[in-house]
Amino acid sequence: MGVAIRAADEGDRELVVRLLDEAFQDDPVSTWVFPGEDHRRTAHSRLMAAFTDIVLAEGRIDVTEDGTACALWLSLPAVDHSDDKGAEEDEATRLRETVDPDNERVERIARLMAESHPADRAHEYLWMIAVAPRLQGRGLGTALIRHVLHRCDGERLPAYLEASSARSTRLYERLGFALTDRTIDLPDGPRMWPMWREPR
Repeated sequence: MGVAIRAADEGDRELVVRLLDEAFQDDPVSTWVFPGEDHRRTAHSRLMAAFTDIVLAEGRIDVTEDGTACALWLSLPAVDHSDDKGAEEDEATRLRETVDPDNERVERIARLMAESHPADRAHEYLWMIAVAPRLQGRGLGTALIRHVLHRCDGERLPAYLEASSARSTRLYERLGFALTDRTIDLPDGPRMWPMWREPR
C-alpha cells in the first residue's frame, strides 16, 4: 500500500489534535483517565492538544498526505534519570494543571509512564499513533510506523512504545517490537504494555 507521508508543522496542529481525540476517545486508557463520558468529550481533546504541542516543539509528527492518520515521535537520548525525579513530577503536575486540574489521573498516568520509560539507550519513542476511525485496519498506521523504523534500522537505533491494548501489541509484534519484562498497571484500570524494538 503506497501511503504518502509528510512531516507536520504548526499549521497541522488542529488536524493532529482532532485525529488523536477521535481515535482515542474510547481507548481503555483514555476512558480510565476520563471515566465520565460527558467530561471525556470535552477534557480529552485538551490532553491530546498538550501532547501535540510537546511533540511539535521537541519531536516529529508524521501525517499522511490526506490527513487521515498521524504518528507522534520523540528522539530520546540515553540519560541518567536518577537526578530527574523532581523534574518528572513537575512535568506531570504541569500537565494535570493544564489539562484537567482536578483530575489526579492525568498526573498519575504521566508519572507511571515516565517511571517505566527506558533511559539507558538512545531510541525513537512512538508516543502515539492515530488513524481516523473510519479508516482503521487499512494499513495506514503500519505505513506510518515503518516510515520511521526504516530510518531506525539505517541508523542502528532501537524504538520504544507503550501499547494500550492487547490487540495493538500484536500489530507491533509484527513490526518487530517485543514485550518488555514489565507492564504499566493503572490503579483499578487497564494495563499498558511497554514494547521495545532492536534495529534490524
